[in-house]
Amino acid sequence: MIMTHFAHISEDGRKQTVFEHLNGVAKLAEENAVEMFKPLAYAAGKTHDLGKYAKAFQNRLSNSAIRFEHSICGAIEYAESSYAKSRNTAFPAYMLQYCIAGHHTGLPDGGTVNDTDTTLQGRLKQKPQYHGDSDYSAYRTEAELEFPDCKEITAAIMTSTECHIEKFAFFTRYLFSCLTDADYLDTEKFCTPQTERSLTADFGAVRYAVDEKLRSFQPVTELQKARFRLQQQAFVNAEEPTNISILNIPTGSGKTLCSLKIALDKLLASKGQKKRIIYVIPYTSIIEQTAHVFDDIFGKYADILQHHSNYCFDDGAHEPNTAEKLKKAAENWDAPFIVTTSVQFFESLYHFKGSSLRKLHNMANAVIIFDEIHLLPIDCLQPCLRGIGYITKYLNSEAVFLSATMPDYSELFKRYLPECSYNVLVKDKEDFRYFRKCRYIYMGKTEPDSVLEKAQAYQSSLIVVNKRRTARELYNRLSGNKYHLSTYMTPDDRSRTIKDIRSDLAGHVPVTVVSTSLIEAGVDLDFKSVFREIAGLDNIIQSGGRCNREGIDESGDVYVFETDEKLIRDLQVPVNIVKSLFEEYEDITSSECINEYYRRLHKENDDKIESNSIDSGKINIAGIPFRTYANQFEFIREESVGIVICNCDEAEKLYAKLKAGDRSVRRSLQKYTVSLKRYELEQAVKQGIADDFDTGVLMLTNTDYYNSETGLDLDYTDDKII
Repeated sequence: MIMTHFAHISEDGRKQTVFEHLNGVAKLAEENAVEMFKPLAYAAGKTHDLGKYAKAFQNRLSNSAIRFEHSICGAIEYAESSYAKSRNTAFPAYMLQYCIAGHHTGLPDGGTVNDTDTTLQGRLKQKPQYHGDSDYSAYRTEAELEFPDCKEITAAIMTSTECHIEKFAFFTRYLFSCLTDADYLDTEKFCTPQTERSLTADFGAVRYAVDEKLRSFQPVTELQKARFRLQQQAFVNAEEPTNISILNIPTGSGKTLCSLKIALDKLLASKGQKKRIIYVIPYTSIIEQTAHVFDDIFGKYADILQHHSNYCFDDGAHEPNTAEKLKKAAENWDAPFIVTTSVQFFESLYHFKGSSLRKLHNMANAVIIFDEIHLLPIDCLQPCLRGIGYITKYLNSEAVFLSATMPDYSELFKRYLPECSYNVLVKDKEDFRYFRKCRYIYMGKTEPDSVLEKAQAYQSSLIVVNKRRTARELYNRLSGNKYHLSTYMTPDDRSRTIKDIRSDLAGHVPVTVVSTSLIEAGVDLDFKSVFREIAGLDNIIQSGGRCNREGIDESGDVYVFETDEKLIRDLQVPVNIVKSLFEEYEDITSSECINEYYRRLHKENDDKIESNSIDSGKINIAGIPFRTYANQFEFIREESVGIVICNCDEAEKLYAKLKAGDRSVRRSLQKYTVSLKRYELEQAVKQGIADDFDTGVLMLTNTDYYNSETGLDLDYTDDKII
């Protein structure tokens, strides 16, 4: 009698056979893949669970305590087949081995032939097949190994003029994404068939809404007319098919809506081949603001998925059914419109775990907008650009790079993306002159009191510094009508402060604001003068964008100053370059100066850029360190942790609900949360002023350490004499 082998048993006792599961996963994996990868994805799905035919696994389904590693079995079958030994099919054979072996625990390091550990090579040596309860050869009665013809994939790797190891690694992660998402979805469909996942968008209606919004900005002033001409130039040039479109227009020229219309035009022109828009933003602090703008313009026509660390789906903002769909879509980005962070995007791209890589296959068939692309970390430029290049070259996607201080990436494109085309959307920069509304004046080393005195001589001034502590100290030395902004303040207090600043500026009330760099993006304020502590050229120009923003005055004044304070390590090279550029260029905001700044910056960091690769030059496809590289890939160098500040009734009520077990309030608590670096958090805990009360969310237990004007001060002392 032929034994029936099962893959899953549901809580209500239903059983899914291994044969049904393999076929279901194979079909879903094939559907997940772009055309070139469909045969390979189908093969991965068809053979990923061959080990479940072993008696040892069937015993596990009957609650046996003896563990059995079923996931390596399919990889072993491919490793010992002629498919793996043929030069023409070695690449796809190894892809299958990595993906099948890692489909539960994540992509393994390849290792070496001498390994006996958890690397792919070490696990392949375990060979549990064909004896006792580990015999899974019964698969042959129901399934066959698939040996797809993958000449196109092999050719793409072998004929590459760039690093073939990098491309092989990307293709493997992509195949892994197709497989693991299919495995998860087929299992979910069997175990919880009532699950709903359908998010929708009427992109035609979305574009109409965006066009209406753009038409509402009637060009009257010369600046507005210039803005209109630049946008029209970008729209026309964006019609040219390319892998990467570069939208390089000044601050105040409407980059967000312009890029959104370009993405919509590209998606609709594809006649169904493009399925989604992904909007990637570097700052968590402005992502919800941007998503709110989108929701106001076209939210009734599209389900917008926000996916970032601050977003909670159970906050009551959505109907329960919609909230559940959004939560599910965040797992694999199966959504028509996604707003996410650079960290989420790139760390997902280079992860080793299936829970993160499930998103990768849905980066295909997309238009992806990278806002403030110049903020890509220097040492991550190679993997980030390679990732974008592979997605646009092989996965039927297009990218839009967006920045007011756009780097000239041409040399890096030649080095890392030689197969990709790119198109600069604004070639005629004559209208840039209308956005040059300020004089940039280098003050050199200046005492803080001199900066404050000079700033207060203007009707309104903004002082931007590099450190939060410096901002608080300068604010405390100011007199008169003044405001402070930094991420030591809760978003609620920052929003209130910005509202008050905006009111004073509109009423022509004399005002001085001291801020960290958070004011440089997404905060539309207009000052008579700006004082910027020396930093990178992009920081200086972004700060300058808050001066004479509407062009009311003939020219505003932007002062760049230095202090005796030691520079942050990451700023030392950019600052030295900026100093030299002030000597060489009359206008540091010119395209020529910006290009030269990034050319020197990239040259100074060339070793960092070149060394960040999964390929050390000494490995082959059998030994790729997927897991090791993923663990070393840090898009942001220092992780921050939030601490809730209960300095108002609303925050106290929300935290009380959290302590009572209501996790749906977590997103609402973000308004009252300050982000700390790890060492600052440790300091707060050591001082006994932070506790999570078993909620997993820290709270400041002594509000004397928080001031609504200047934020959290861990160095606070009570000097009162009692």
